[in-house]
Formats: sequence, C-alpha cells, structure tokens
Amino acid sequence: MMKEELPEYSKSQLALRNGQDKPQIWIAYKGYIYDVGESRLWKNGMHYEHWAGQDLTEELYDAPHSDAVFSRFQVVGILRSL
Repeated sequence: MMKEELPEYSKSQLALRNGQDKPQIWIAYKGYIYDVGESRLWKNGMHYEHWAGQDLTEELYDAPHSDAVFSRFQVVGILRSL
C-alpha cells in the first residue's frame, strides 16, 4: 500500500487506540501509524514506560533497538500534522 492510500488520523484519534479506550493498540513513528496489537510486548497498551496511542518518534531515540523493529508491524495510517 502506498503512503498516499493510507488514511490520515489526528493525534486525538490516535490517542483513542491505546489498548484501553478502544481495542486497537497503535503508535506513531516518523509520521506513520503502526498497529502493535499483535506484539506480546504491547499488551494492555504499554511497553516498558511507553504508552500506546501516541507519537513515540522522540522517545525512540533512547530505545535499545533501532527503528527496524517497525518492519514487523502493519502500517495502518498516517499521523495528520497540523
């Protein structure tokens, strides 16, 4: 799927996909929204000190893994920039 074909979501729409308010567990990274719900590391919408439903681009600079980890997850949308 091309980037242009992906639906756009606002930060408030992303915030609802936190594994608590809605069943989806989504995070944003570098403008893309990923569905991390299949990962055992994101159960209940939390991964270590990180919460789902938000843009984790800045927080991942300190992560012990590279952004290659996102290749495991489906891109479900684009984070709308205001």
